Amino acid sequence: MLNCSQKLGVISVKKKIIIVGASHGGHQSILELLSRYDDVDITLFETGDFISFMSCGMELYLENSVTNVEAVRNFRPESFPQKNVHILNNHQVTKINSDQKTVSVTDLENGKSTEESYDKLILSSGVNPKSLPIPGKDLENVYLMRGYDWATKIKAKLEDPIVKNITVIGAGYIGIEAAEAAVKAGKHVNLLDVIDRPLGTYLDSELTDVISEHLAEKGVEVHTGVKISEYSGQGNQVQAVKSDQGNFPSDVVIQAAGVQPNTAWLKGTVDLDARGWIKNDKYLRTNLPDVYAIGDATLAYSVAANKKIPVALATVARREARYLVKHLFEKTPSVPFAGIVGSSALSVFDYHFAQSGLNSFTAERAGVKIASSFYEDTLRPSYVPENKVNPKVYVKLFFDPENHRLLGGAVLSTYDITAQGNVLALAISQQLKVEDLAEADFFFQPGFDRQWSLLNLAAQHALGEVEFTKK
Repeated sequence: MLNCSQKLGVISVKKKIIIVGASHGGHQSILELLSRYDDVDITLFETGDFISFMSCGMELYLENSVTNVEAVRNFRPESFPQKNVHILNNHQVTKINSDQKTVSVTDLENGKSTEESYDKLILSSGVNPKSLPIPGKDLENVYLMRGYDWATKIKAKLEDPIVKNITVIGAGYIGIEAAEAAVKAGKHVNLLDVIDRPLGTYLDSELTDVISEHLAEKGVEVHTGVKISEYSGQGNQVQAVKSDQGNFPSDVVIQAAGVQPNTAWLKGTVDLDARGWIKNDKYLRTNLPDVYAIGDATLAYSVAANKKIPVALATVARREARYLVKHLFEKTPSVPFAGIVGSSALSVFDYHFAQSGLNSFTAERAGVKIASSFYEDTLRPSYVPENKVNPKVYVKLFFDPENHRLLGGAVLSTYDITAQGNVLALAISQQLKVEDLAEADFFFQPGFDRQWSLLNLAAQHALGEVEFTKK
């Protein structure tokens, strides 16, 4: 274990580290600080009353697939019994006083404010879910699909036999999870989105067409291109969602319409972009000395896009925290943050998909020119019948049209092939080309795959090669 002051070449002095936010970035920062240094004093402030609820685990909780709601978390305050770690929930950091190197903190339980000093300040303030700015958003039973409190409220409604109709706003990951949990609870579900297809910002149309059909088969009524005007009700109770495509009866409305950075409190102090994302440099430093920013409230450097883009993923926050703490006490870090690929996966009833890097939507938004290729096959050789676990598999690859460097990809099947997404992530991070993937040495066993593995075949297809026999 290192002494942070030894790294500076001076006499050891205990360094006070303040962390804002108890989600993935904050948690990983504590782990890294304790692992790497023995002379730090760590204080973490969390606005909420429940430390480190994992919203990405909410669907599992709603479907009774976890032990209990108290367990759907990264850590508890008592997870860190060390005397140099102080974890305070219900404490809101309201201001950074960079000249004095202090933060203003309000104890939300008693309203008292204090000034806390720091040597290093790590901002991992995260994002807040968006509530549509329309009439009726404050009606009862209009919920957000994020956080401990909302999870318990939604769970109660899913178990309430009086609740028949649930409308989910937003057909991204969180909205899909909400819709699936509601259907499995026996509710009638309308899924609404302003864009033209569910999961449209994550997957290209060849894959979303498969998922759209599957959602309909499972009883989810998907409505796209919808412009919502109002949540209407009688008294304080929501009863319908009004839109340009008609009214949708709603005993409960679950909003999953995106997120926004939790940075309003930083305006005028920390440099933000026009949308409120924290600006940080290639070393994750803000414009203020000894103040750093990681996680969902920042833009992450994308290896595929070669620029910073919004990537709100736990994996990103944890990698940034690991890098940051490793170099926290270097005057100028020896290397910049290497960047991320951005990978994720989701189950949609019987289908499973994983995606990594860019797709058509994110590439266009980032101004990156891409080529793409769609490949459809079976998981195993054709002599294995479908009823012996040989389902269809789908692959979409994205690459630079000039040098063929891999920039993104996605896989989809009713069989769980999501681990292939990790192969794509590694290939993208190492800047491999389609030709490299076409010839990569993967195993073969007909009980698992093909003589040329699925990603081999998808890459060969992208190169226009004569397809390997399906016999």
